[in-house]
Amino acid sequence: MDFQALDLFVAVARAGGFAAVAKERFLDPSTVSRIIAGLEAELNVRLFQRTTRSLSLTEAGALYLARMEPLLDEMRRAAAEASNVNAEPTGVLRLTASVAFGVQQIAPLLGDFCAVYPRLKLDCVFTDANLDLVQERMDLAIRLAPAIEGDLVATRLFSTRYHVVASPDYIARAAPIGEPRDLLTHRCLLLGLRAFRSTWKFKNAQGALEEVSVDGDVVISTPLALRAAVLAGGGPALLSGFLIADDLRAGRLVDLFPDHRPTPTTFDTGAWAIYPSRAYLPNKVRVMIDFLRSRLS
Repeated sequence: MDFQALDLFVAVARAGGFAAVAKERFLDPSTVSRIIAGLEAELNVRLFQRTTRSLSLTEAGALYLARMEPLLDEMRRAAAEASNVNAEPTGVLRLTASVAFGVQQIAPLLGDFCAVYPRLKLDCVFTDANLDLVQERMDLAIRLAPAIEGDLVATRLFSTRYHVVASPDYIARAAPIGEPRDLLTHRCLLLGLRAFRSTWKFKNAQGALEEVSVDGDVVISTPLALRAAVLAGGGPALLSGFLIADDLRAGRLVDLFPDHRPTPTTFDTGAWAIYPSRAYLPNKVRVMIDFLRSRLS
């Protein structure tokens, strides 16, 4: 089946005539008519009703259009993806992530990424709001979540986990903390998300689950500010591992329950790369996903 013939058939059906399509594609109208006639002969069916003044789809033509138009779109996307596999990505990549993840994980890598892909410009929007990717014209989003719901396409970059931490200064002056239930006697620092503010879940090495009600006098809206309050000795807090890994290594913070795995929601959480369409993944998005996965995982 001739791709050009199929493409012209769809174009003629949408335009309602040969002349407009011929002018747009710098073809003679008789050439367009001949190609369509050849397609009809190959299918052994009339696709258009022709008069001296009008052109309209037959019933068979309408059915054929409904089937073929999505297939042609898919073929175009496949051809574009194949041609872009080895092509150097260009243009602008619009990426969004939370403020904490953007500052801690993405921003330090941008120089290296631009060195590898010098013809690709980056427009990074770091915000704690979950932007509508289509409405905001975002090519890619990085989100931390148990799973991604909705029509968006997601691929896991890496698994994440949480830790309950406090500063050495707080530990030295506060009541002892040995087990998760000891948090009942402490005023915790809380993140301003509903799941973080009332109950923290803990799983020990044997897999036993324990839920602890937490309370506190300070609720903070962003993880970066919450980390700063913990570092200043304000109390225990539940924070994502990527945010405090350097603090734990340097001794600025202490993991209060190294033998437990805590979480505010579910234990299977991750960092996800999200893009709007399953049908077509632009080369610029693909290289960014591959880069982040290689550097962050």
